Amino acid sequence: MVVGRSGRWRVLFRTFSSTALNRVLASLARARRYRAAISLCAQMESSGAACHVTLSIVINCFCHVGELPLAFSVFGKLLKRGLPYDVVTLNTLLHGLCSAGALDAALRFHDRMLADGFRFNHVTYGTLINGLCDAGKTRLAVRLLRMVEVRISVKPNVVMYSRIVESLCKEGFVDEACEFYREMVRNRVMPNVFTYRPLVRAFCVAGRVHDAVCMAEEMLLSGVGVDVYVFTVLIDALCKKGMLGEAREVFDEMLQRGCEANAVVACSALMVGYCLKNQVDEARRLFDTVVVVHDVWSYNVLINGYCKAGRLDAAVKLFNEMCLKDVVPNVVTYNLLIGCFCRHGWVAFAWKVLKAMRETGLVPDVVTYTILLDALCKGEHLDPAIALFNQMIKQGVVPDVWSYSILIDGCCKNRRIGEAMSFLRDMHLSNVVPDIVTYTSLIDGLCKCGRFLSAWRLLNELHDHGPPPDVVTYRTLLVGLCRSEHLDQAILIFKQMLGRGLTPNVLSYTVLIKGLCKSDRIDEAVNLFKEMCLKNLVPDTITYISVVDGLCRSGRISYAWQLVNEMHGNDPPPGVINYINALCTKQHLYSKDLASAYS
Repeated sequence: MVVGRSGRWRVLFRTFSSTALNRVLASLARARRYRAAISLCAQMESSGAACHVTLSIVINCFCHVGELPLAFSVFGKLLKRGLPYDVVTLNTLLHGLCSAGALDAALRFHDRMLADGFRFNHVTYGTLINGLCDAGKTRLAVRLLRMVEVRISVKPNVVMYSRIVESLCKEGFVDEACEFYREMVRNRVMPNVFTYRPLVRAFCVAGRVHDAVCMAEEMLLSGVGVDVYVFTVLIDALCKKGMLGEAREVFDEMLQRGCEANAVVACSALMVGYCLKNQVDEARRLFDTVVVVHDVWSYNVLINGYCKAGRLDAAVKLFNEMCLKDVVPNVVTYNLLIGCFCRHGWVAFAWKVLKAMRETGLVPDVVTYTILLDALCKGEHLDPAIALFNQMIKQGVVPDVWSYSILIDGCCKNRRIGEAMSFLRDMHLSNVVPDIVTYTSLIDGLCKCGRFLSAWRLLNELHDHGPPPDVVTYRTLLVGLCRSEHLDQAILIFKQMLGRGLTPNVLSYTVLIKGLCKSDRIDEAVNLFKEMCLKNLVPDTITYISVVDGLCRSGRISYAWQLVNEMHGNDPPPGVINYINALCTKQHLYSKDLASAYS
């Protein structure tokens, strides 16, 4: 007689006990071979060899492969057959729901089982709190923690507290997170490294470096070892504050505690700090003496430091060194060199670096292309820039707001406003959101083409739809209007800026004052000059010279000297004094005589 496949399975399952087969299932699940375990379970059930343990294992497998409906279907079989189940099975289902983002379903399932008299454990509430925090529902997680404390005989543990602390820190509520930390200490729940890490980082992000250092000290006092992550976060924050001495002390402390093996990231953070202070040689000494195995990131930090310091030869030399030491440069490395060559005007060398990059098999990214676009536009090579932009799109590289803004600015500077507006439409079609820099370039281009009404209309549209205009945007329109002697419209724009709650800066006032003086509207310019001084804005040399020049051209040289003295208490800027002296000499007057007349 021939025995079919199903028959062979039945013979096999009769040979082994359910316990032995469940061990096989559990082994498959631990090895993450969930599909194989599910298939074996189906054969066991069809042969009548499945028990409640089998079904619990398959529930776990279905949850791990994202088949929640099937997991609950198997759970329904447990209930229907009156088979026992435990908290592990329920926790598995809750974890599956939380992982799938079905938080409401998870909470309803929890409430229903709780109402039926089932008692959950720490794992249950740790799972639910973790899911709520992952979904950004930290307040709901806090309420659940309070409910656990009051209504359920489960004491909150370090996992629950730490997850809420981390979530509050991510949302910027560092003081509230710190209160939870204090609470858990009062409740004799010992914090661990996962409690301290987010607190130290949150204090650093908030610029409260002293509090971060104090938290790290508490970490040490509590017996929790400060790991490389915490040391690195502290070093990075201290460097950003310019506190290089303190950062070096923290770094040395880290080395003394035996963290040399994992010091590359912390060393790179300190190197970044030295480079920010233009101490590239100190960064190089650290690079040579501390880190045994250099990675591409540490090389990139140092190459970036040389590039920003204008030491291009040193950057290229270090690039060659890393290649000789079999540290493979990445796209960032090449972008740093391309950017440095472009900033120094050596665009031909930048193209050579791009060619070398491609020969290694690396694909230029949007940053690579954008750096080159910027160099071409600044060199007034707009058509080649547009050709490169089209090539970038053909290569499958998606332009970002920076790429589009550079091209739009290039078109506007060349008075090709039609093409600029076309690129703006392409941005909208590509779901790339223009920023205020993009619109400011367009407003400048419209002004250069004499389309002031269109520029003003675009400015007003930004208040209703888009990034709100800033002082630079308004000043751009003011410059265009004043150059074209549309002074009345410029004054209206200036008043609109004030009405929108923006505070004009010295440059904004100077643009309008200079325009009024050139149009011989001297009294209005003087009033504006006095207004800016009353607002504690310090006029620069251009502001003074514009007013003085306007007064002198209208034959009011003595008043010009009086005004300067009134504003600066007989101590005007030297450049202004020299300018008035030159005017007086030209008109056979003596500034000392003018000064004595008003002393």
